[in-house]
Amino acid sequence: MVALAVIIPTLRRPDSLQRALLSLVRQQGAPPFEVVVVDNDPDGSARAITDALPVPFPLTYVHAPRPGVATARNAGLAATRAGQIAFLDDDQEAMPSWLGTLCQTHEALGADVTFGAITGAIPDSVTRGRAHLEHFFGRHGPAEPALIDEPYGCGNSLMNRASALSGSAPFDVRMDATGGEDDVLFGTLKAKGCRFGWAPHARVLEHAPAHRATMAYVLKRAFAYGQGPSQDAARRRDMASLIRHMGTGAGQAAVFSIAALASSREQAPARWDKAARGLGKLFWFSIFEPHLYGTAELRRTYRQS
Repeated sequence: MVALAVIIPTLRRPDSLQRALLSLVRQQGAPPFEVVVVDNDPDGSARAITDALPVPFPLTYVHAPRPGVATARNAGLAATRAGQIAFLDDDQEAMPSWLGTLCQTHEALGADVTFGAITGAIPDSVTRGRAHLEHFFGRHGPAEPALIDEPYGCGNSLMNRASALSGSAPFDVRMDATGGEDDVLFGTLKAKGCRFGWAPHARVLEHAPAHRATMAYVLKRAFAYGQGPSQDAARRRDMASLIRHMGTGAGQAAVFSIAALASSREQAPARWDKAARGLGKLFWFSIFEPHLYGTAELRRTYRQS
C-alpha cells in the first residue's frame, strides 16, 4: 500500500486536468505516491484523459456523478487507503519540488494539516483588476515554514488521515453547490486542537479560467468567504460570536464601500473585495449563498459546449 495519495477532483476541464497530471509526472524528491482523479461530471468525461496519459505512478479513476466538490473529495478518500492525503485542484499546476517540499515541511512541523503557497495565474487577455485577481487566486503567508493559527483552503494541502480526515465522509456534502466544505472541516479541526502548518516553498500555480478571472466572480466568491465565519458560529449556536461577526461585517461593508468609491481604478478592486466579505458576514443566511460549484458549474460548462 502506498502511504501517500494525491487527490484531484475535476469537472469538465480536460486541458487543466492534463496539465495538473503532467505536473505530477515532473515531481522531484517526492516519496512514492499514488494519484486519484475524481471525475465529477455525470458524463464521465475525464476518463479519456486518465486512460490516454502515461504516468509513472499508480493512477485511479473514480466517477462521482453527483456534481459537488465535497462529494468529489469524499469519493477520492474512499478510493485510497493512504495515511497521508494531498489535495491538488484540477486548475493547479504543481512546481517540480512541490510534493517533496510539502511532505518534508509537514513532517518537520509536526502538523496535522499543512498548506502550500499558491501563485495566481490570470489569462493574458484580462487587464481590468489584474493585480487584484492575481492576488485573489494566490495564497500568501510567512516567508518561512511555520505553524499557523488560521487554516487556508483545501487545494495544495497535505493532511494526516487519522487526525484530520476521520470518518467515511469528512467533507460536508451540504456545501456541494456553494463551496466552503473545507472551511467547515478546518473549523472542526481547529476546535479539536489540530495543528496547521505553512509550507511557503511548496508552491503551485493556480490557473484561473477566463470565466472566473472577472471581478464579478471574485466578488461573489469574496461574499461567500465572508459568510463562512458567521455560518460557522451559527452552526455552533455561538450567538456571541455570530453577533460579533455580523457587527464587524456591517462596519467592514460600509467603510470599504465608501473607500472603494473614492479609490483609484487600481485600488478599488481590493476594497470592493473587502466590502463583499463584510456583506457576507452580515447576510450569512443560506438564502443568500451564491452557487458557484456543483450543478451551477456543470450547467455553465454545458452551455458552452
